Amino acid sequence: MAIILGIDPGSRLTGYGVINQQGRQFTYLGSGCIKAVAAGDDFASRLQTIFAGVSELIVQFQPQMFAIEQVFMGVNPGGALKLGQARGAAIVAATSVGLTVAEYSARQIKQSVVGTGAADKEQVQHMVKNILKLPATPQADAADALAVALCHAHSHDSLLKMSGQATKTVRRRLR
Repeated sequence: MAIILGIDPGSRLTGYGVINQQGRQFTYLGSGCIKAVAAGDDFASRLQTIFAGVSELIVQFQPQMFAIEQVFMGVNPGGALKLGQARGAAIVAATSVGLTVAEYSARQIKQSVVGTGAADKEQVQHMVKNILKLPATPQADAADALAVALCHAHSHDSLLKMSGQATKTVRRRLR
């Protein structure tokens, strides 16, 4: 059993998704958005809101694993810088309680959940809804965060399988 907290960072809206993984089975535990809107558009206050929000989620759900989407460097370098700072606030919340941080690109996340790295938001929402057997389609940022958590679950499983295979191969050679 592993509780995974996935984060889709944003300087105004940070999506979160929490799943429980038991083998190949996933259970939805919660999702939503941390709204980081400060009076007077004070960016430092927004970062504090993100940090406090992620810290509260960690206390509430007690995750064993933490995964976050990497920054996509688009046409707006200022936006990418703010996104990086929002990611930093979330990462510090996780590392301050000893969680290891796993990072995935948007392409890796979409490939893992939808089967193609070029999937659009609606496809991600649809697959997240189906995989987790949700009664309704989650909001886009929450769905992205759940996709981050699912991607980590798949990646973590693959690494465990590879390490198990490596162990079996070594044991056979030693005999």
